[in-house]
Amino acid sequence: MEKIVQTAGRNTLGEFAPDFAHFNDDILFGEDWNNQDIDHKTRCIITVVALMSSGITDSSLKYYLENAQKAGVTRKEIAAIITHAAFYVGWPKAWAVFYMAKEVWAEDIVPADTKEAHAAEMVFPIGAPNDAFAQYFIGQSYLAPVSTSQVGIFNVTFDRGAATTGIFITQTRAADRF
Repeated sequence: MEKIVQTAGRNTLGEFAPDFAHFNDDILFGEDWNNQDIDHKTRCIITVVALMSSGITDSSLKYYLENAQKAGVTRKEIAAIITHAAFYVGWPKAWAVFYMAKEVWAEDIVPADTKEAHAAEMVFPIGAPNDAFAQYFIGQSYLAPVSTSQVGIFNVTFDRGAATTGIFITQTRAADRF
């Protein structure tokens, strides 16, 4: 791993608080962050969780989330890390961290097409192609079961430009169901 060199302490507080600047740049980053007993990715994860548990959700957390991403923490990993930590440090803290993490990993969650973008915003899933009732639709429709107990309730989603050909009602006789 490339040696971490930090100058933010001296650049920002060097004349005002030279001891703090020294501890920040030389001890925290110069020695601790360069210690090889813990790999960089793990150190990033620990730092994010420590800041989350302290309720720190300002630009410093965003910096460490970005640092974690650069160290190889994936979107799925950070989501699992934040979720796991939420049970120990608090649900509201997790919500705050998730908002920042979504910004940092934004390009990892950008849907590839408009159908995926629409699906990401929906309450119900798009479902499977609705081939069984295709005769009642112009274009492609999709059917997702919301509930199948007693009476089937389905979410119907249409591709752009698709529509129904009219009102349709399906009936199932009791003998057909049992």
